Amino acid sequence: MFHAVVHLDHHHAQVLHFDAHQVHAARIEPHHRRPHGDDQHAEEHALFEAVCQALQDTREVLVTGSHPVIGLFKHYVEAHRPQLATRIADYRPAAELSQGQLLALARQFFNAFDRMAGVPTPS
Repeated sequence: MFHAVVHLDHHHAQVLHFDAHQVHAARIEPHHRRPHGDDQHAEEHALFEAVCQALQDTREVLVTGSHPVIGLFKHYVEAHRPQLATRIADYRPAAELSQGQLLALARQFFNAFDRMAGVPTPS
């Protein structure tokens, strides 16, 4: 699908791939849950890698979440997945939203984003 929106926190991500007619939702959690006291960065990196995998074929992505976690994700993507970094349209701080609210936010964002770029949003 052409667009995706991601909502991140430190423990999981909600990813919505969508076009004008359909939505595919996924909840992503890191593959390895850390035992108490283990390195939190390893868990975050596992989550970020899983999110990157889910987005690998998406042309435009909007990333939302708390300011600290989207900053960490942006740094991870730029360091480890530069090909994906070029397809992330924006990073926007946002509280956790319902799936419907997240989809509405993303549709509104991409309509404006594509219009400003002179590219019609695919339907």
